[in-house]
Amino acid sequence: MEISEALERILPAFEQYYTVNKDSEPPFCAQAEFRSHNEQYFLVRSAHIADIDSNEFVYFAQSPSLSKEELENFVNKSWEDGLSKVKPYNGHRNSDVTLIIITKQLECPLENAIKKTKLYKSYKWSLHGWSHFKLAVVELDTQHIYFNRFGKDYRKLLEKNIYGGKK
Repeated sequence: MEISEALERILPAFEQYYTVNKDSEPPFCAQAEFRSHNEQYFLVRSAHIADIDSNEFVYFAQSPSLSKEELENFVNKSWEDGLSKVKPYNGHRNSDVTLIIITKQLECPLENAIKKTKLYKSYKWSLHGWSHFKLAVVELDTQHIYFNRFGKDYRKLLEKNIYGGKK
């Protein structure tokens, strides 16, 4: 399977809930954005208690052969760009940044580097929310999916859409 074919299988899964932009700036081939706003009231609408905003910014990258330097570049660029879109205030709950990389093969053993990738930021001691970094790397040659602690949420979605649920 080619990288572009795998990407075309993943993006429709995101289009249902996310706003997908396929004309993204390099080094990313696509971006998706999810925004949710909830309000809480006490009995009547005029008794407003709280606003709750939750966001997720997903970046898609592709590479024929993923090296450690390229992985670090993708991670840093997506984290910086994702954090630039965050507007923390007292009703902000979280804004997560997700990076999904599709590659034919890993250049060197990157499993530990992927697993140990951890980025976190809190705003005003978490009173104005926080941001987590989620990472998932799809290696097409071996049909493996590597992820960090928060990125494992995407395992089933990627397996189902790329490999048809069969791994």
